[in-house]
Amino acid sequence: MSDTQANKNYSAENIKVLEGLEAVRKRPAMYIGDVGKRGLHHLVYEVVDNSIDEALAGYCSRIIVVFNKDGSVTVEDNGRGIPVDIHKEEKKPAVEVVMTVLHAGGKFDKGSYKVSGGLHGVGVSVVNALSEWMWVEVKRDGKVHRQEYKIGEPQTDLKTVGTAKKTGTKVCFYPDNNIFKTIGFEYDIISERLRELAYLNKGIEIQLKDERSEDGESDVFKFKGGLSDFVKYLDEHNNPLHNKIITVNREDGEVPVEVALRYGNTYNDNILTFVNNINTIEGGTHLSGFRSALTRAMNNHASKNNLIKTKKNEKITLTGEDFREGLTAIVSVKVAEPQFEGQTKTKLGNGDVKGVVDKVVYEGILDFLEQNPSIGRKIIEKALLAARSRSAARKARELIRRKSALGGSSLPGKLSDCSNRDPVFCELYLVEGDSAGGSAKQGRDRRTQAILPLRGKVINSEKARVDKLLSNNEVQSIITALGAGFGGSEDEFGEKSPGDFDLEKLRYHKIIIMTDADVDGSHIRTLLLTFFYRKMKEVIDGGYLYLALPPLYRVSQGKKESYAYDDNERDLLIERMKKDNKNTKVGIQRYKGLGEMNPGQLWETTMDPEKRTLMKVTVESAAEAAETFQNLMGSDVEARRGFIERNAKFVVNLDV
Repeated sequence: MSDTQANKNYSAENIKVLEGLEAVRKRPAMYIGDVGKRGLHHLVYEVVDNSIDEALAGYCSRIIVVFNKDGSVTVEDNGRGIPVDIHKEEKKPAVEVVMTVLHAGGKFDKGSYKVSGGLHGVGVSVVNALSEWMWVEVKRDGKVHRQEYKIGEPQTDLKTVGTAKKTGTKVCFYPDNNIFKTIGFEYDIISERLRELAYLNKGIEIQLKDERSEDGESDVFKFKGGLSDFVKYLDEHNNPLHNKIITVNREDGEVPVEVALRYGNTYNDNILTFVNNINTIEGGTHLSGFRSALTRAMNNHASKNNLIKTKKNEKITLTGEDFREGLTAIVSVKVAEPQFEGQTKTKLGNGDVKGVVDKVVYEGILDFLEQNPSIGRKIIEKALLAARSRSAARKARELIRRKSALGGSSLPGKLSDCSNRDPVFCELYLVEGDSAGGSAKQGRDRRTQAILPLRGKVINSEKARVDKLLSNNEVQSIITALGAGFGGSEDEFGEKSPGDFDLEKLRYHKIIIMTDADVDGSHIRTLLLTFFYRKMKEVIDGGYLYLALPPLYRVSQGKKESYAYDDNERDLLIERMKKDNKNTKVGIQRYKGLGEMNPGQLWETTMDPEKRTLMKVTVESAAEAAETFQNLMGSDVEARRGFIERNAKFVVNLDV
């Protein structure tokens, strides 16, 4: 079918209706994840995804997103424009159906879009239902059509308000503050997602403008290199093992597969996977196919060219884990009817996709290595070093296992365990230093709270190979205390070998990092976060990692005392106490260390489940998180300085 025919045939008949809008306002979290910051920003993604669907179909080359002064958001594209003719079943204009009926849209009609993204495919109607007001303008058939809505209900008929030489759709909405905890959009969160979309859709231009202030930010994202540029962006502060990026862009059946990868002189891998532009953070069949293809292609090339050079009496078998060390890769597939495991679309379940990805990536990598033998040689040499490190790590891991509870032996000597054995009710506090550890042990609830004092320095997981990491005493203690093993030695089918990390064996469902509120405490906290992100990310993904928030100040007046967690709260407490009693002096104590608090104070402020404040550690964007840890904890001093300078404005308390 020609483009002209497709454009003409994209009409009300292509808009399929599956169900109504009744439940959206009653249970918004079912449709957008939550009603906090994440759900709010998903409203923008959902509207943008409609425009991206037009781009995937080949009809849209530019998308403009604007944060308006009044707090609303406008999304405009130059696609075909949502159809405005009368829908046969609904007896109303198709654009009104799209805007007011759940699961209505062209993405549910195979003739309109081969593939489409969008959160759960719920359509822009969910955004309408959760907005105080919304309007849409469609440029189509030489006219500009407009309709306005309030809380999902049309306030006007679809009207013709002007003429247009071009086509496109423009949507503006204002989130309902009766639904959302906050309605303030964050520029950085949206820009990161739009940047990602521009990488994934080579050549499309996405503009972002913040007009809420006169000096508001703006960005234009357009990448001719697509995924290759994405890899360069993620790898920006790494020393690449080879400059040329390995790319695969092939189609098998009706599944286009695009891959870009490069190796660096680091010890961690960073593989991001996408299906129809959706970040599948839990992987799935496309990731399994990629891993299998990578391992087979590299081993085939090494064997064929006699590249596995071993020492005398040394036996080495290169595994997938060895070939993933230092790897940065993007895997993007387009699937007509994706099957996702769970409502969050984070793991692809289509069985046939694994074989397709395996086949085309295997062929593509082999072709590249044959044409670039020097790069192949470097990769195999790096994999051999990784294999030797893995062998040393295996011996260290066995030693840890023999010491651990899993092996039937005792837990770490410095661990003060809790009496409860049900992980759901158990908490492990990772506490900086012996003095704070002593206070925590005395102040805790012994039934459910375990304390592990960290006496020495936690090794930097960003810069250390796994064998060196496992020789660190503090890391050994953490692994043993958690009881879930260590390492993710997966085969090409995604199966883990026996004895490796198993989340189901985790002894505590709350792992709480509790450090001092000074520079040293922040550094230890960052080292621990780096360890969990790089080596036990399943703990973060499972929602088991937390940060304790100890108070910065104790404000007292006579026998009255209160605690403040920041400078503003301190000032308010002082003001209130002076107002209540002008004649008695107000005392202020600044806590630099947890050890300065007695056990009762530590319990009351930081450990009592009824009063404490815990921050759950989550990863919103895998790409952004990987880059942050790389910048902050990697070897590039300039990258670290730049990161600190860019983020200095967010520092609330600085200890000098």
